[in-house]
Amino acid sequence: MIGWRARIGFLVPPGNPTVEPEMMQLAVPGVSLHFTRMVAHGVTGSLHGQEERNRTQIEHLDECAALLAMVHPTVMVMAHTATSYTLGRTGEAQTIERIERDTGIRFITAFGSVAAALTHLGIERVAIGTPYGDQATAQCEAHMNSYGFEVVARGRLKEVTNIYDETPERAYRLGREVDCPEAQAVFLSGVGMPTLATLQSLEQDLGKPVISSASAMMWNALRVAKVAAPLLGFGRLLAGDYDALSRAR
Repeated sequence: MIGWRARIGFLVPPGNPTVEPEMMQLAVPGVSLHFTRMVAHGVTGSLHGQEERNRTQIEHLDECAALLAMVHPTVMVMAHTATSYTLGRTGEAQTIERIERDTGIRFITAFGSVAAALTHLGIERVAIGTPYGDQATAQCEAHMNSYGFEVVARGRLKEVTNIYDETPERAYRLGREVDCPEAQAVFLSGVGMPTLATLQSLEQDLGKPVISSASAMMWNALRVAKVAAPLLGFGRLLAGDYDALSRAR
């Protein structure tokens, strides 16, 4: 049977070329990965119109989730961090509850996975780096605060023309730029900017946990699916011992 341990479904923004290859790097034997595209209008990956694209994705999210549910995944992941910033904490919780009720399938978000990962690691103070514009970066900080985390530093990539053209090297430099002594961990937001190749090096160089939306959402999806599969080379979160499976909601 395809996905004999679990099936993980991802709702991916249109135009995003990063989610599938990064998630496939984290493929676990017996766990199958399935992808569908969300609906959004405008220039994909552009900082201009990002909020409008987020709202379009929210408007069509239920129908896209219903399509993905047809492959009977164990868990579905909304693979777009900034959509949570538009929803806000209450809207995010309501969306999760509604889709789980309608599909009967566990539904998690990229940002909800970040919050779960930071809690799992015992992090309270975090530095955040984004590839977004000023507004979305401020939304990221506000959403982080609403979950009870203290943002002690924040920064954004400069001269971004399209998020989907960014590189792991730029993500690495961003992580170094936003880090500060007060931060217990560094969080790189966004699933369009490639991050997996940077996490291990950043952790070694900074001496603290570094997580991204990508690493957190796979960690959480496996956790919720109750699949114990440490993954080496992508930071301590994914290499963890998974003794806390009972923490899955």
